[in-house]
Amino acid sequence: MSLNIVVCVKQVANPAYFSQITLNPDTGAIQREKVPSVLNPVDENAIEEALRLREKYSGKVTAISMGPPQAKEVLEWALTLGADEAILLCDRAFAAADTLATAYVLAAGITEICPVDIIFCGNEAADGATQQVGPQIAELLGYPHIGNVKELVVNEDKTAVAKRIIEYGHLEIEAKLPVLISVSREINQPRTATAEGILSLMDKGYRNWSLKDIRVDEKNIGLQGSPTRVGKVYEQKNERQRLILEGTPEEMVNKALAKLREDDLV
Repeated sequence: MSLNIVVCVKQVANPAYFSQITLNPDTGAIQREKVPSVLNPVDENAIEEALRLREKYSGKVTAISMGPPQAKEVLEWALTLGADEAILLCDRAFAAADTLATAYVLAAGITEICPVDIIFCGNEAADGATQQVGPQIAELLGYPHIGNVKELVVNEDKTAVAKRIIEYGHLEIEAKLPVLISVSREINQPRTATAEGILSLMDKGYRNWSLKDIRVDEKNIGLQGSPTRVGKVYEQKNERQRLILEGTPEEMVNKALAKLREDDLV
């Protein structure tokens, strides 16, 4: 059995630097210039699971992403880890997309390389954490979807049996291929890049597709195709009121209680 596998990946701000992300005081836009970008962490697990299936059954693994030109970096990392080819969906018309418009473009890109047996996604992105893009891609393509998967078995009869994490346990779900699987971090331990993988980059395919390369309705992409909009972005600042109490311990306790009662806190 040979499997044609697609892995959707995303470039995100490095979670280790999230505390350093600031907002533009005039526009409210997120300023990420000083924060390094990386492959979304759980997407590495998605890549690993795809590679394990290819190694077991043979086939092809394609990494795909929608993003700006610099998103090529995470696709190159996917190729280094072992993916066979990579596709970047990059066009100004795709900018400012919400999860649905993003899923629409990714689904259109995947359609161009169909038939596909399995689509892998990370369960959520470290920046948005909506868990929406995977299920939306599946719905747009008409594929069954299993999310939050911690264990997966694909059988010779092209059925997938997955253990989906739920509170206090898991659900075992079976689906016929083609299927979209959103994986959790528990599913595997991603491999590390090797010197051989780095050298193999020169021999692997990389494609950059713009609006003209995929079949989409322009009403459904970018900001125009996004039914959800960000009304306002603001930085939450926690400030504490300070009160210095003097006197004996008993006097300070009484003063503290009086202040709490004055503020209707007790």
